[in-house]
Amino acid sequence: MRTPHFFALVSALALGACTTVPTSPDTAPPVEAAAEAVTVNPLLVESTLPYRYPHFDRIRDEHFVPAFEQGMSWNRAEIDAIASNPEPPTFENTIAAMERTGDALGRANRIFSNLNATDTNPTRQQIQKDLAPKLAAHQDAIYLDGTLFARIDGLHGRRATLGLDSESLRLLERYHTRFVRAGARLSEADKDKLRTLNSELASLATEFSQKVLAGTNASAVAVDTAAELDGLSPEAVSAAAEAARSRGLDGKYVIALQNTSGQPPLSSLTNRALRERIWRASVQRGTHGDEHDTRATVARTATLRAERAALLGHRDHASWVLEDQTARTTQTVNEMLERLAPAAVANARREAADMQKIIDAEGGDFQLQPWDWAFYAEKLRQQRYDFDETRLKPYFELERVLHDGVFFAANQLYGLSFSERHDLPVYHPDVRVYEVFNADGSPLGLFLTDLYARESKRGGAWMNSYVLQSGLYGTRPVVANHLNIPKPPEGQPTLMTYDEANTLFHEFGHALHGLFSNVQWPLLAATQVPRDFVEYPSQVNEMWMTWPEILRNYAVHHETGEPMPRELVDKIEASKKFNQGFATTEYLAASLLDQAWHQLPAGQVPDEVEAFEARALAGAGVAVPEIPPRYRSTYFSHVFSGGYSAGYYSYIWSEVLDADTVAWFEESGGLKRELGDRFRDVLLSRGGSIDAMEMFRTLRGRDPDITPLLERRGLVGVE
Repeated sequence: MRTPHFFALVSALALGACTTVPTSPDTAPPVEAAAEAVTVNPLLVESTLPYRYPHFDRIRDEHFVPAFEQGMSWNRAEIDAIASNPEPPTFENTIAAMERTGDALGRANRIFSNLNATDTNPTRQQIQKDLAPKLAAHQDAIYLDGTLFARIDGLHGRRATLGLDSESLRLLERYHTRFVRAGARLSEADKDKLRTLNSELASLATEFSQKVLAGTNASAVAVDTAAELDGLSPEAVSAAAEAARSRGLDGKYVIALQNTSGQPPLSSLTNRALRERIWRASVQRGTHGDEHDTRATVARTATLRAERAALLGHRDHASWVLEDQTARTTQTVNEMLERLAPAAVANARREAADMQKIIDAEGGDFQLQPWDWAFYAEKLRQQRYDFDETRLKPYFELERVLHDGVFFAANQLYGLSFSERHDLPVYHPDVRVYEVFNADGSPLGLFLTDLYARESKRGGAWMNSYVLQSGLYGTRPVVANHLNIPKPPEGQPTLMTYDEANTLFHEFGHALHGLFSNVQWPLLAATQVPRDFVEYPSQVNEMWMTWPEILRNYAVHHETGEPMPRELVDKIEASKKFNQGFATTEYLAASLLDQAWHQLPAGQVPDEVEAFEARALAGAGVAVPEIPPRYRSTYFSHVFSGGYSAGYYSYIWSEVLDADTVAWFEESGGLKRELGDRFRDVLLSRGGSIDAMEMFRTLRGRDPDITPLLERRGLVGVE
């Protein structure tokens, strides 16, 4: 997940992501205020713990609002001092000075955003609602400050004469771009319109995220008997019983939903009626006309985004977003998605036909339906590869995957070592903290894991930063990974699915991006790169999950200690392209849906969400009845509250770079320290200090090639 700097406060709040603005002795609050804050509010002073790790043991909900209010006040004073400086603008008294602002506000925001995402409660949700428009207004007050922008604009105009090093020049250019894109050149009347739009959009993002979380929890499916759960593993049945008990439904079973259209139990439940119940509960979220209904929020958000884009001089919201990404234009994105869609759908239709043959052969008097796909895909996998994916779970025990898989791969490739720390406070008992060291024993940073699902945690998986690396203040990174793995009953092992294990490797790729950051300026640190580039390093890290030396080290049976049989390993490799028609189609459908909403000009956004969604998917050629989009509009958190609006294509865009880089690793010898060190030096450590595609070209020696992606997805030669 993207980790924004202070000057993206509002999107950070909606994301549950974070911002970090380091402490500066030049801009810190007065000593008297700081001394009082130590005893009153731990958010208003820098943490005294190692790495400036948050004082989770001292932070209470009542600290947040005062910290935000005081933080905004202090920050406004800092910005006013820069804007009103009588001295002529210089890089040091304007750009570098801005990098030294917002310490208290940034700290309050990153901690609150992360806690609200991982362990929310009614108090925090109300704070989020109340704060969203205030933070939007605060951000606008900075971006739309004409006096401040005049200083930045003047420096930018004569940037070639300032004698700046390359990273400082990049910083100046990024500030200028952000201010222009945020409306700094608008008339005063249009700035007022923009402030109104931004305030409402911030509130809508909060509203959407809270409705989706509550609706997902409310849509959990209750089951009366264990017999109905035939096909689930004993561990999954126990987890369902525990989920029911936690809801006061002793003696029953509850299937909690993930925030995707497809749900993991659908691949193994033999009860077709229950599969349909789960599927319908999943895809109908946000459409029931109750307090969880998000349709009006979706339409209003799309409308206001289109109006804002027009105000900023763009045809539509997507055009405004993509201008600052590596893709640059809607045409580029559309052409890529349109190139992939026909082959993906053709593959999916063949897969559906093969599954229908199984249904017919078994005497099933029905046509394949969406709630059948995962179940019969597993049957087809077994038939085609003699491979049942449920056989993998005993070999994917969480502790082994994390320590002997994820950490071991990082050790072999980068020389890292990890030591768990029990002396630092955590915000939830499931959280664990590790200190990370370089190969020479020098400290690198802290890494937190928070891997289990709970009702107070938003869906999905993500990385965030509590402290950004910064050469300016000598700060080392504190980063965290979050997953939503069902927690087993006390005393039972956590056995992961293949996808969950893969997600753990993926998210740790984001963590490495944060941990390896080695830049001077906070705005350019870690994962603060274009959104369509940020998923690239994390997707590369997935390759090590099944790399032979890594897999052998962690994939052992949790009871017997026996390594995963060679024949099972071979079947994993042989079946990697299996069901790629489905996987690519559901992803492309969501990406195209995102573009459809956000390529609408102002005045053309419809009110009827389901009808528009159906038209958009049909028009894009991805309306496959058996395959809903990975996210439907009503629970598409990535784009309506998560900062990925007009950007969900980023995953496939990044996968082009990822697949090409995996080919580079394979061609160059694979799991070798010199390759890891080069990847770290050229790309992972640079943050946003260098143009994203320039970093890729330095690594690969050329522009990216899409062929490895087409081969991976089974799209070569498909008509």
